[in-house]
Amino acid sequence: MPLLPEMDLADPALHAEEDLSPVWRHLRTHEPVHRQAERGSRPGFWVLTRYEDVSAAYRDPERFRSDRGNVLDTLLGGGDHAAGLMLPLMEGPRHAELRGALMKCFSPRALAGVVDSIRAASQELVTETLEDGECDFAQDVAGQLPLRAICDLLDVPRSDRQHLLDMTSSALGAESEQGLRRDAWVSKNEILFYFADLAARRRAAPRDDIVSLLTQVRVGGVPLTDEEVILNCYSLIIGGDETTRLALVGGVAALLAHPEQWARYQAGDIGTESAVEEVLRWTSPTLHVARTAGTDLVVRGREIAAGDIVTLWNASANRDEAAFEEPDAFRLDRTPNRHLTFAYGTHFCLGAFLARAEISAVLGDMRELVADLGPAGPARRIYSNFLGGLGSLPLTWSRR
Repeated sequence: MPLLPEMDLADPALHAEEDLSPVWRHLRTHEPVHRQAERGSRPGFWVLTRYEDVSAAYRDPERFRSDRGNVLDTLLGGGDHAAGLMLPLMEGPRHAELRGALMKCFSPRALAGVVDSIRAASQELVTETLEDGECDFAQDVAGQLPLRAICDLLDVPRSDRQHLLDMTSSALGAESEQGLRRDAWVSKNEILFYFADLAARRRAAPRDDIVSLLTQVRVGGVPLTDEEVILNCYSLIIGGDETTRLALVGGVAALLAHPEQWARYQAGDIGTESAVEEVLRWTSPTLHVARTAGTDLVVRGREIAAGDIVTLWNASANRDEAAFEEPDAFRLDRTPNRHLTFAYGTHFCLGAFLARAEISAVLGDMRELVADLGPAGPARRIYSNFLGGLGSLPLTWSRR
């Protein structure tokens, strides 16, 4: 375990190269409200690791505010330039009104056709890769399905989708620390430029898609600005693609590491619904969410000043012994399973139903079509302090 005083939770390499399970366990037991000190000119920040505290912070958007930024790196840099313009970085009535408009596009009824498309695409992807007998699951299956779903909702032309996948994959994580520093800024800007062009086309000729909705919706009686439309498209493509992709890859990696669970699921002893929830808990693809203290407050006796950065670590809360029986066991039949992978409260993930549908489709197709499953080479973790998971998972599999 890295030495706690020397450990920098903002370091992407720490999350990619170390197993932080002992660190989270130590903090939950001995220092559940931890203060990471300043590093040079960079401010310090608070670290919440227990399920009870993380879920309470999610439920209290006035004391734990997201309207300066919701990612540690942006808050350490002084705040997010999209604050107040992008749905995840809003609070109050404006947030509620825009969220309400978007929720109409993400309801189970509205997504019925998309779910049908997801099921067909999942079967196609699994069948195609099974014919080869070997694939990189992260690229060939998980890298394709979530992107197809969110691009369908945004009505992104098929010819542009691979380019968008490449950009989203490097915007918040990379396969090396050097790659993260080199590529992230460029990728984020390319995504923004892409949606600036698409939004302009939708303003001129609206269609039945979310980009068109954003160009036409009024919040507080006023249309969204071009910048607001573009930033919300960025948020949707990142949230709809990256996190589900990482959950899918991490779930299959867990099946490889726990063959008894794969055997039970394959035999039909475990239902897909509970399996999906355990994959979401186990993988926790969004490692943390950042907040800013809206007022002076006290958590477990620690005094947090207004304006302080507070990080809520889903990666720890989802393994909290006080919230989950045998939290370090991968159990596909786990119930109840009240994980925090989709956050909680007013910022509960818009795409939760969609993500569950995607994971359910792939797991169901694997149970129906896959006979044997095995590793075909070393998996590689991504470098990020915000997203956690594998950027590559070579595997062999054969058809039933």
